[in-house]
Amino acid sequence: MTPDAALAQLQAMADPARAAQMRAYHKQTRAVLGLSNATTGDLAAQWRTGLAPEALVALAQGLWASDIFDARILAGKLLLQARIRPDDAAVWSCITGFVADFDSWAIADAVAQGGQKRLLQDPSRLDTLEGWITSDHMWTRRAALVFSLPFTKARHPGMTEAAARARILGWCATLAPDRDRFIQKAIAWWLRDLSRREPETVGLWLATHGSTLKPFARTEAARHLGP
Repeated sequence: MTPDAALAQLQAMADPARAAQMRAYHKQTRAVLGLSNATTGDLAAQWRTGLAPEALVALAQGLWASDIFDARILAGKLLLQARIRPDDAAVWSCITGFVADFDSWAIADAVAQGGQKRLLQDPSRLDTLEGWITSDHMWTRRAALVFSLPFTKARHPGMTEAAARARILGWCATLAPDRDRFIQKAIAWWLRDLSRREPETVGLWLATHGSTLKPFARTEAARHLGP
C-alpha cells in the first residue's frame, strides 16, 4: 500500500455529513473526511499486515503529510502494534517526529497509542520524553504524560517500572503549575490510573503537590482514593 493509494481509498470513503459534524466537534480547519474510529482502526490493521517497519514508516509519513484529519489519525494507528520487528530507531523517530505538529487531542492520542507500545518495548526512550516537559508547545508537554501512561498499569512493578513511575511523578510535579486545562487533565489521568495500584504513592503526591493543581484535576486524580 502506497501513500497515494491509501489516500485515494480514504477519499473514496468520505462521508460529507459526518465530516461536517466531526469538523465542528474537533474544531478542525484542516480537511476532514468523516471516517469513524472503527473504520480507521480496521484500515490500519489491514494495511499494516505484513509490512516491514520501513514500509510502515513510509506509509505513516505519507498519510501525515497530507494534513487530512482522518489520515493523520490513521498514521498514528498504523504504528500501534505491540511488537514491531525490528523495533528500530526509524519507527520511534517517526512517531516522535509527529509530536511537534500536534494540535488536536484526537490526533495526538492516536499517535500516543503507538508511542506507548514503543516505550514499553524500550523504557530508555523515556529520556526523549523528559525533554518534552519543558517544551513551549503545550501538546508536546502533554504527550510526555500521555505516552507514558502504561507505566501506571503494573500491579507489581519491577525495578524498571518503579523507577519510571518515580521519574514521571517528578514530571507531574514540574507540570502541576501549568494552567493549561489539557495539561491539568493529563496529570490527573496519570495520578488517577496509578492510584488503582499505588494509592499511598498518589496520596502522598497529592498531599505534597495537590494544592498546585486546579480543583477539577485534584478531584479527578483522587477519584479512586478513600476519604
